[in-house]
Amino acid sequence: MNRSKPASWVKLLAGTAALSLALVACGSEDDEPEGSAEESPSASESASEPAAGEVTDDPCAASDTSANAFKVGGILPVTGNLAFLGPPEIAGVGLAVSDINAAGGVNGAQACHQIEDSGDTSDLAVSSNSADKLIQGQPSVVIGAASSSVTENVVQTFTDAKITEVSPANTATSLSGVSPFYFRTVVPDSVQGNALATLIAGDGYQKLAFLVFNDTYGTGLRNEIEKNFTANGGTCTYGCKGDGNEFPANQTTFSAEVSAALATNPDAIMILAFDETKAIIPELNNQNWDMSKVYLSDGNTSNYSEDLPPGSMEGAQGTVPGADAAPEVKEKLNAWNTLVNGEELNDFSYAAESYDAVILAALAAVRGGANDSVTVKDNYAAVSGAAEGAEECTSFEDCVALLEEDKEIKYSGPSGIGPLNEQNDPESGYVGIFAYDETNANSLSTTIEGVS
Repeated sequence: MNRSKPASWVKLLAGTAALSLALVACGSEDDEPEGSAEESPSASESASEPAAGEVTDDPCAASDTSANAFKVGGILPVTGNLAFLGPPEIAGVGLAVSDINAAGGVNGAQACHQIEDSGDTSDLAVSSNSADKLIQGQPSVVIGAASSSVTENVVQTFTDAKITEVSPANTATSLSGVSPFYFRTVVPDSVQGNALATLIAGDGYQKLAFLVFNDTYGTGLRNEIEKNFTANGGTCTYGCKGDGNEFPANQTTFSAEVSAALATNPDAIMILAFDETKAIIPELNNQNWDMSKVYLSDGNTSNYSEDLPPGSMEGAQGTVPGADAAPEVKEKLNAWNTLVNGEELNDFSYAAESYDAVILAALAAVRGGANDSVTVKDNYAAVSGAAEGAEECTSFEDCVALLEEDKEIKYSGPSGIGPLNEQNDPESGYVGIFAYDETNANSLSTTIEGVS
């Protein structure tokens, strides 16, 4: 159920000059995770609402289900090669639950969260067990997974149980329309692939090599980038679709792959991997590759200041789908994470998308008049603005007020996504372009909006 509809780019928001190429379509914690069921009184028994501006941590109790609470499950990366995405995504979920409770809850019930570990593809039993545990708890919605491949492992399990799953980070085009119970609050790789192909070509490069792992996410995004890059006159020299040069996930040494890629004389190298990137970068440095000709994607565009020697990443660029959250949103996310974990976040990737995934689910429950997951599924697209005559609102409280007046709404939250389409994907969304400095830290240079 993949889409191949052209993507139209409409806006350059900040940073460098507009990209000139026309765009065409492409694609640890303790054993008991934070928010486990035994940690708190039931949501229906929670204390009085917090003071204005306060954040609260609202984990579910064992007795909480969608029958007595608005129960938000999470299947998010506490461990594994995407664990760096866990803190911002969990903070987004936790802050949304806090804001919902500050506004009075959902259909007369308090909201709560139950976060379970998604792990990664190296041990899919982790996500399978977490999905079963979440289903047993009868949630209103489950947020996650971060990895597209992990979602492929659990999406049918949630569908069979009639549980709505909303990913804040899945970008694989193969997941578009995969289930009526599956939604996402991030644009698919048909948009990110366009951004990367255009960025690389716009930097003047015509020959591109891929270092890509054999994972649904990696090969799917590679295919989208390659399609757009070659459509605009570029050439793929290594790691191309059908060549069989992908490496297995969790590989730890890359001398052979880097040597083979450089032997094809590329102008630029695209790394599509997760934690494997920490071993690939030193090998590129060892073989004297110019790091300003390296590109990353959302799976590995992270802060490497504590992982690699200074200067290892300087000049490299990467992309992350999603809007850059406003300062006041980051402040509240930091406040929640400090309350729960004793420290501020060092990465905000997919935090806004996680927040909006929860708020949309709660508004869907309000629109449908019940907190069960089928009701959430039936109303999810409508509150995103898909219903005719929708009126825009920007907070849970304001959107509820409109729903109580029997109005249709378009919730516009910090992620900046457009209404959901018939395949439960956002019609539009943002991709941030990040640049690395001499400390191996990345900072936002440009944000562009695209339509899938």
